[in-house]
Amino acid sequence: MSLSPTSDSRSLRAARHARAALSRASRRAVVAAAVALGGAFLMGTNAFAAPAVGQKAPDFVAVDTTGAKHKLSDFAGKFVVLEWTNPGCPFVRKHYGSGNMPATQKAATDKGVVWLAINSTERAASDYLKADALDAWMKSQSAAPTAVLMDEDGVIGQVYGARTTPHIFIIDPKGTLVYAGGIDSIASARADDIKTATNYVNQALGEAFGGKPISASTTRPYGCSIKYKA
Repeated sequence: MSLSPTSDSRSLRAARHARAALSRASRRAVVAAAVALGGAFLMGTNAFAAPAVGQKAPDFVAVDTTGAKHKLSDFAGKFVVLEWTNPGCPFVRKHYGSGNMPATQKAATDKGVVWLAINSTERAASDYLKADALDAWMKSQSAAPTAVLMDEDGVIGQVYGARTTPHIFIIDPKGTLVYAGGIDSIASARADDIKTATNYVNQALGEAFGGKPISASTTRPYGCSIKYKA
């Protein structure tokens, strides 16, 4: 028996609705699995289009070194700093060992800024640290981020175009990327250079909180290349 045009149309609509429901369920399952495995997940983002200053910051979900889940968009209405880090890098050790990075973190968080340190070093790298080891190292340095996120698969790092450790990004309360670049103006691994360098993070946040445009919104990041998963 042949179907009427009306019955055929209803069948097609039902099939489309079923596919859409399955797609939504599959997406939720993938997000849940990524978070459960300690991974990161980008929300509705083209993974190959790194944002430029002035563009919307890509949303993501990731798990920190204590197992807690964090979603970037949950911090809407606040400034957020993203700091790429790897304790095996001498440039990272320069800024932590001198106390410069912890002091910069604390100055920001004292103003209500959310600071997310992110480790995108792949698991196979010789200087990769598991979550508990990274957490212990951060505590030994008196670090003061809001959370330290694990991104071993490099999902967050690659979508932001993070290239070095450290590499800093600042997101404003509207979710717009307003700074991308280095922590300061002297590209060296010498701690003695910190005192004569311009701290771009302190400068950018100071200008933003003062209602001024950020005078150096894009600078050159320096440090060790991020060891992304192949």
